[in-house]
Amino acid sequence: MKEKLLDVKDLKTYFYLSSGIVKAVDGVSFTLEKGQTMGIVGESGSGKSVTASSITRLISKPIGKIVNGEVLFEGKDILKMSNKELLSIRGKDISMIFQDPMTSLDPVYRIGEQMIEVILTHQKISKQEAKRIAIDALINVGISDAEDRFNSYPHEFSGGMRQRVMIAMSLVGDLKLIIADEPTTALDVTVQAKVLELLKDVQKKTNTSILMITHNLGVVWDMCDTVMVMYAGKTVEYAKVKELYKNPLHPYTWGLLDSMPKLSQDSNKPLITIEGSPPDLRLTGNFCNFHYRCPYVQDICRTKMPELIEVDEGHFVSCHFQTRENTLERKEV
Repeated sequence: MKEKLLDVKDLKTYFYLSSGIVKAVDGVSFTLEKGQTMGIVGESGSGKSVTASSITRLISKPIGKIVNGEVLFEGKDILKMSNKELLSIRGKDISMIFQDPMTSLDPVYRIGEQMIEVILTHQKISKQEAKRIAIDALINVGISDAEDRFNSYPHEFSGGMRQRVMIAMSLVGDLKLIIADEPTTALDVTVQAKVLELLKDVQKKTNTSILMITHNLGVVWDMCDTVMVMYAGKTVEYAKVKELYKNPLHPYTWGLLDSMPKLSQDSNKPLITIEGSPPDLRLTGNFCNFHYRCPYVQDICRTKMPELIEVDEGHFVSCHFQTRENTLERKEV
C-alpha cells in the first residue's frame, strides 16, 4: 500500500461578504498518495482553486476563512501550523503554480532575482549556485536564451513565457507536492505538451506528488491517477481516472464528458453543453447543488443534500440515486 502524503478531511472555506456567506469549499475530502497525481475538475466557480489555496493557507483575510477541516501533510495538520512552520514548507516541500502569471511575478524585480530569492530561502547554497539552478530550470521549461532572459523583467515576457517562468520557479526545490492550478492555460499546444512531460519527468525522478487543477479532461487522462469532480464547492464524484472515464456515475460528470468534442461527431451538429448556470454559492448547502440543471431531478434533490458514499471500491459519488443497491440509467444525449 502506498503512503499518504496529503489527507484532506471535510475542508470548508467560506467568504464573508456584505451580501451573504459564499460557501466556496463546503466539505471536501480526499487523499493523495506519494508519487501520485490527482486531478480536480469542474467548471469555473466550482471551488477548485480555493481548495488548492486552502491547502497552503493562501486565503485572503478577513473576507476568506477556513472554517472547518483538516489538511494533513505527512501527518501534520497544515491548518494548525504556526506561520513559521508554514513558511518552512511553502516553496520547499510544497510548491504552487498559480493560474495567473500576470499577477504572480513582481514587476519591479528581474526574473532571475525572484528565482534566486526562492532558492536561497530554502537552500543553504551560494548565490552563484542558485543562479545556475535557476537558469537550468528556465532551460527545462523551454525558455530560449535562458542566461540572457534571466536578467529580464516580467513585462518583457509574453503571458505564456511568464507562465513558464512560474513553472520553473516551482521546480527549483526538493519538492514533495506540486499544486498546479491550470498550469498550461496560457500556453500553446506544443509548449503545453512539453510542460506536462516535464512535470511527469520531475515526478518520475523525485517521486513528487502532483495536485492538478484543470478544465481539460484530456490532461486528466494523460497525467492523473485519480480524479475528483467538484461542483458548487462540493465533491460530486471521486475515483481512479480509468474507472471514472469508463463508468462515470454522477449526472454532472456525464455532462462534462459529453461536452468534450469527439473526432467522430458530425461537425454540422452543435456542441453538447450542460444547460443552465452554476448556483449562487450563498444559497447552497441544503439540497443537491446540481438539481437546477440536472435532467434526472426529483423532489428529494430539492430538499436534501446527498451524501458522498462509496458505491464501489475507491469510487465515491454524491447522488441520491447512485448507491450500491440502486443505479441511475444514463440517458443518451
